[in-house]
Amino acid sequence: MIDIKPMIQDILPDVIALRQDIHSYPERGYKEIETSRKILERLEDIPAINIRKEVAETGIVATLGAEKKGPCVAFRADMDCLSLQEETQKPYASQRPGLMHACGHDGHTASLVGAALVLGRVQDELEGPVKFVFQPAEEGGAGGLRMCREGALEDPKVDAIYGLHCYPGPDLELGNIAVCNGPAMAACGTFEVNIIGKGGHAAFPQACIDPIYIGIQIGNAFQSIVSRMTDPLDSVVVTITKFQAGTALNIIPERASMEGSIRALKNELLQKTMKDIENQAKHVARAFGAEVDVTTKEVYPALINHEKTNGILNEVVRLTGKTAALKKNYPPMLGGEDFAYYTQQVPGTFWFLATRPPDEQEYPFNHNPKFDFNDDALETGIEMHCETARHFASLWSQ
Repeated sequence: MIDIKPMIQDILPDVIALRQDIHSYPERGYKEIETSRKILERLEDIPAINIRKEVAETGIVATLGAEKKGPCVAFRADMDCLSLQEETQKPYASQRPGLMHACGHDGHTASLVGAALVLGRVQDELEGPVKFVFQPAEEGGAGGLRMCREGALEDPKVDAIYGLHCYPGPDLELGNIAVCNGPAMAACGTFEVNIIGKGGHAAFPQACIDPIYIGIQIGNAFQSIVSRMTDPLDSVVVTITKFQAGTALNIIPERASMEGSIRALKNELLQKTMKDIENQAKHVARAFGAEVDVTTKEVYPALINHEKTNGILNEVVRLTGKTAALKKNYPPMLGGEDFAYYTQQVPGTFWFLATRPPDEQEYPFNHNPKFDFNDDALETGIEMHCETARHFASLWSQ
């Protein structure tokens, strides 16, 4: 195979410029119009590439070698930003108040564009089709589900899919490649509890049904779901993130509401926990004479890495001389990822690209207003996409 490292170095300045441009002009889910345009400007210069536009509104599916008979591998990048005010002070910081690429999707997108540019130069080496999936609305919008429903994995049919996510955590450093066996990201759900009590004067609680006190008891009961109703060997988190009630210091309010998040590494455990939340809230409220309305919702399923695609990625790491950088059997994370929808359809692997410089132990984490994707990680992201694509057909047949 041709040495692609000089090609990566050749396109790297443009990829960095693209990443920083996308960072400067972030767009929310299903509104990534300018981001899609900037991606298409690069893709349309690649010879013989087939491009589908406006998949799931702003998504793109581009294919190299669509006519090739070998197995088809896909790579996915997410494009949307978060609603957050940036505080990085970088020269390319967000120009849109209240919007920011605080999760690294700009880096994911740039890495995949870079891979397409390089593979476009060596597409004669490819034994099967390679798809580049640029997806909208990962941040809670289930863009991955819509991409699947609108045929991103069809025509040609995808045999396996890969995705990466930047990770700036303290246990990995720039250049590391981390792969989870089995569960990689959690199944996610939300809950909302509305408590209807009886309001009155703060000096006469006996004449009231205090929804704040009842809400506190419900919150405590929720923690017993984790500590006393779940197998200790299973991972589940129930977190109350919002509690609203009251208007004055001397009034017991009529109502209180709480909302929160549920995380589990098994889809069936998420479903069980949602039922437990509903039951606990109703039983506690009834014990105090209050009414309660409970709503639970599944957001994303668990993301499960496939043994075969993991094995291929591990072998690609070895073939490219990066074995020392590989962190096998990396522990799963309880964040949510809609890449899970792809792995429900075809075998896939979601791996973590380390971005923390080795000399900076304290480094801003994802979803932090001071977070920024480290451009020094782009080279590894591009290379791993490219080498996985180039070796996929032969390794898949084995």
